Amino acid sequence: MLVLSVRQPWAWLIIHGGKDIENRNWTTNVRGRVLIHASKSTTKREWAESWDSVHRICPDAWAKGVREIRPGTIALGGIIGSVEIVDCVNKSDSPWFFGRFGYVLRDPQPIPFFQCRGKLGFFQCPEYVEKHL
Repeated sequence: MLVLSVRQPWAWLIIHGGKDIENRNWTTNVRGRVLIHASKSTTKREWAESWDSVHRICPDAWAKGVREIRPGTIALGGIIGSVEIVDCVNKSDSPWFFGRFGYVLRDPQPIPFFQCRGKLGFFQCPEYVEKHL
């Protein structure tokens, strides 16, 4: 199964916060279910900018309790769930779209956190991880 590493808090928002687009600078032909890996690190600046964006572009997610999440309260450095990629677009009406390309996501499924190393881009899920999911 393929895995996509996403920085926090964006990974959490994909699985729990209604984020239906993953913005990237590159297109993909990948379709179907992929695992979401929460990257191991995020800077304080990235964290603050992320939440400013969430508050501005998707007040519904903010109102659902997203504002209660603080650094150190969500998982880093492992698989946190899966989602279906159903399309790759260069424009969208989704409030989450603000990139060059957007991977259209559907049916997020949280799974128990499983620590593993991530990689840039899509990568094949390590066999030892798949055995535990």
